[in-house]
Amino acid sequence: MNSLGFDKKPENTRVVVAMSGGVDSSVVASLLHEQGYDVVGITLQLYDYGQALAKKGACCAGQDIYDAKRIAEERGFPHYVLDYESNFKDSVIDEFAESYLRGETPIPCVRCNQTVKFRDLLQTAHDLNADCMATGHYVRRIVGEDGSAALHCAVDDGKDQSYFLFATTQEQLDFLRFPLGGWTKEVTRAHAGRLGLKNAEKPDSQDICFVPQGDYTAVVKKLRPEAEKSGDIVHLDGRILGQHNGIIHYTVGQRKGLGIGGGHDEQNNPFYVVALLPQENRVVVGPREALARNLIHVQDGNWLVKQGGIVTVKLRSVSKPEPAFLHLKDDGNAEICLDQPQYGISPGQAAVCYQGDRVIGGGWIFSTDNTDVKHTA
Repeated sequence: MNSLGFDKKPENTRVVVAMSGGVDSSVVASLLHEQGYDVVGITLQLYDYGQALAKKGACCAGQDIYDAKRIAEERGFPHYVLDYESNFKDSVIDEFAESYLRGETPIPCVRCNQTVKFRDLLQTAHDLNADCMATGHYVRRIVGEDGSAALHCAVDDGKDQSYFLFATTQEQLDFLRFPLGGWTKEVTRAHAGRLGLKNAEKPDSQDICFVPQGDYTAVVKKLRPEAEKSGDIVHLDGRILGQHNGIIHYTVGQRKGLGIGGGHDEQNNPFYVVALLPQENRVVVGPREALARNLIHVQDGNWLVKQGGIVTVKLRSVSKPEPAFLHLKDDGNAEICLDQPQYGISPGQAAVCYQGDRVIGGGWIFSTDNTDVKHTA
């Protein structure tokens, strides 16, 4: 078996590498080419090229496309730029705007992996007769004794991207490869330096690629001008405390910038956004304890392990996993009962479940509740 798991020589193994222009995917493509694989690099143009050239610090921007192309030329493997602007707008950008109008807090990077990269680009890899597709994600793919691939957290906790890849299906996982999952970022940069890659010290992408300077409301307003519709800010007890200029400016758990003066009650306790009611165009605020929830309802789930039970669950990409009990339903939806209530759980975010460091699946949060029922294995 070669290093990618195929019973043939590397030179007879075609691997499409999704090249964002960053150091991670550049190292993956360059290393595989160094090892003798038949590498084909592909970079996606996801939004207007003129806008991309003007935007810095995000993946798949104009400079990134140039960097990927240059590295492929220097290393000597073919590279293509594919115009996925229409796919990206339909699958990611439009859904991003609609999600805010529904009072949700979306995660467009998950949608991008779920649709444009691991659906559309992966199909292109098949069309090119590739044996597999490799990416620069920090996550591990481990093949069990039965030959099936499982998704595991990266060795480097600080770089682990498993939360963003929960929607990867078993069929996709069987075709994908993640060569960096067992490394730290320092090891990746060391290889980049050894290989002489021009982007060896390039900073990691931080922003959502189509949201300049992190101003998501500007993007939503441009796409959906009706989003800035004023309405009431109300207390849980029904009192009107002020006015807002569109629920897109708020998210569940938010404390600052509520637009209601000092934003505190009579005991000087701060108010938090407890709920967003798009149908009524209302922002509901209350004390922190009103945010506590221990029951999470998720929909559109992707379950790599078709069995519920005791798990840990991440409710945000940066949060630590919390002990919980997963109850799977026949329709792919699920209920997750937390051992301890958590605060500020927002619809539109993902709930990703783990057993140890293995990703068993996840889904999109659409509502939360409280329950006194305790689950056991």
